Amino acid sequence: MTLFDNKVIVITGGTGSLGKVLTHRLLQKELGSPRKIIIFSRDEAKQHAMRVEYQHKSTATDEVIYDNFARLIEFRIGDIREYHSVCSVLRDADIVINAAALKQVPSCEYFPYEAVLTNVLGAENIIRAIREHKLSIETVVGVSTDKACKPVNAMGISKALQERLFIAANVTIPQTRFICVRYGNVLASRGSVIPLFHEQIKHGGPVTITIKEMTRFLLPLESAVDTIFAALEGAQPGEIYIPKIPAARIVDVAKAMMRDRNISIKYTGIRPGEKVHEILVSEEEAWRTYDRGNYYAIKPMLPELIKTDPGLQALSKEYSSGDFVMTSAETLALLTKHRLLIGQEDKTDGEFLR
Repeated sequence: MTLFDNKVIVITGGTGSLGKVLTHRLLQKELGSPRKIIIFSRDEAKQHAMRVEYQHKSTATDEVIYDNFARLIEFRIGDIREYHSVCSVLRDADIVINAAALKQVPSCEYFPYEAVLTNVLGAENIIRAIREHKLSIETVVGVSTDKACKPVNAMGISKALQERLFIAANVTIPQTRFICVRYGNVLASRGSVIPLFHEQIKHGGPVTITIKEMTRFLLPLESAVDTIFAALEGAQPGEIYIPKIPAARIVDVAKAMMRDRNISIKYTGIRPGEKVHEILVSEEEAWRTYDRGNYYAIKPMLPELIKTDPGLQALSKEYSSGDFVMTSAETLALLTKHRLLIGQEDKTDGEFLR
């Protein structure tokens, strides 16, 4: 039996960019055949659009919802902030992938408590539901971000707390494995800089960039899903899985997308809560971070969860986007490969389930 055979998989925030690609990959059955995939989110319009796309309907009619609970993909309206909603959706789950999040840095900076409610209380609701109702869930995966590493903004702080909540839950709920994945900017996801650059270029510019020196890790959505699958297959309780991924200067991303168009660049300065370089592993975490092939695994600091890896060498320094910057040509090649340049066929939300 493989990883997902006969499993009920709940994806919180499942109508987002990651949730859609994750659902598509689960349907490919590359790691087994799930019994049920439950998409849990609070946006009925996005759920309806995803349901129609999954059923290959040419028109969006109300009838598609009536056999919702009999299908392989089941859609549940609910909010990760609401404990009773979380209890209900987790009742029969085997694997939970928590992709529900507030992730816009400026929004979280102006409304930090909203970030707490979704990113912190939401995680605690999952843990509390499992503990108080003695749910037989095998694994919970918390989807985190590079901004949780040495956080300087409300979004990163809330995600760092989510990581700690899930890690600590392994001590009090040992029958469930709680693990995390942490990665950088996902190419062309909602909220990434690439859709913004597309719109600015289509309208003749200017393209807005914070500062010339700014770098970011760049990760295709498929690689984000690969990281989740790798963690599900190999992570020990409390570990954080991190993909080995390239980074680029944001100005090189913009120039690659502009190509030879006569469009100006406007430098706007660093926004509140932003870093010049993002970090996936801090210097404090490096001494307990180990190589797992295409990934790094950060071991938990709690002594109850520490398992030594004899013979493995820990990292000697932090893992920063400033240290792994691609050349301009490499950045162009990456964007071309993933069809993210204007004139190429865009990956719109509706294509992920086809």
